[in-house]
Amino acid sequence: MKNLIVFITLILIAAGISFAVPFLPSVGGKASKADRENYKKRAYNYDGKVFHNDPEVSVMEKVEDNDSARMSGNGTRPDFELPVRKPQIDNNPDESNFSITWLGHSSLFMQMHGKNILVDPVFSERISPVTWIGPKKFSNPSITIEELPEIDILILTHDHYDHMDYRALKKLAPKVNKYVVPLGVECHLRKWKFDMEKISNMAWWEEIESDGIMIAATPAQHFSGRWITGRNETLWNGYVLKDVHRQIFLSGDSGYGEHFKKIHEKYGDFDLAVMECGQYNVRWPSIHSFPEQSVQEAIDVGAKLAMPVHWGAIVLSTNGWDDSVLRFVKAAEEKKLDYITPYLCETVDILNPQNYREQWWK
Repeated sequence: MKNLIVFITLILIAAGISFAVPFLPSVGGKASKADRENYKKRAYNYDGKVFHNDPEVSVMEKVEDNDSARMSGNGTRPDFELPVRKPQIDNNPDESNFSITWLGHSSLFMQMHGKNILVDPVFSERISPVTWIGPKKFSNPSITIEELPEIDILILTHDHYDHMDYRALKKLAPKVNKYVVPLGVECHLRKWKFDMEKISNMAWWEEIESDGIMIAATPAQHFSGRWITGRNETLWNGYVLKDVHRQIFLSGDSGYGEHFKKIHEKYGDFDLAVMECGQYNVRWPSIHSFPEQSVQEAIDVGAKLAMPVHWGAIVLSTNGWDDSVLRFVKAAEEKKLDYITPYLCETVDILNPQNYREQWWK
């Protein structure tokens, strides 16, 4: 009888959480009828309700057993404290200079064309709609939100919690002058009372100009949603950033596909490609790239230099915490792709890539 009571209690708690979570502020908002009509006009991969990959792919694949789905025998968390550097932020960046600082996972701080650019900032301890439960990061940025300078452009690739951190975005809001987001993601920001005049939402292949920087949204092969319901009601993007001096590619989360070659056909070679590399699994091979695929994708877009991200702070799959970078480096060297693997929060000058290849994770 006691076990039955415990079981029923757990079921009720789980049901209560499932009912309550969609109403949490961090889950975000929904598109209006006018929004959906607008998306339909602008996005060829929107059917009036949800967005689609092109071509369509399966998010999940059937796997015979758990052992075959295990990606590595290595641990999903390091057994030592990771070395984290302190970013070197130029308070008066020159228009001709470029630097990039990897803050862990997919979070990036860039200085380009004299502007401060922040990508997918995640500063919360847990990847979750709440603070008290959910996957806990094993590394955090060495710089706080308060220490960051004014942000000229904040870019979001999609709305998953490991890329779109509600609590961080709310704290950052007073510092941010402009947001660039995929179609539908602006609905979350609208619910959170952000200044909508600062927000540009983008469909694939759309381009905007912001103070000397051209920003283009590019296709990715992924999915979206911040809860069980609402799957694919917002878009997922990669991005091109270009000024008179250089061109940068941000892959966003994506499985391997022909869209990388199409991006190269349209935009030509890239001085740097920041490639998603981590959280891969044989259960979802079409919506996350294996490290060897990430290398090939960088080659497909014509990258002169590549940097793997989407690792180093959390593991949301069964790959070892360092497997992605180990495999990426091996494949890059085999295919003669120039790469960098900076320390967490180390500020990189891409004009001297040879200074950023230390295998610090070992």
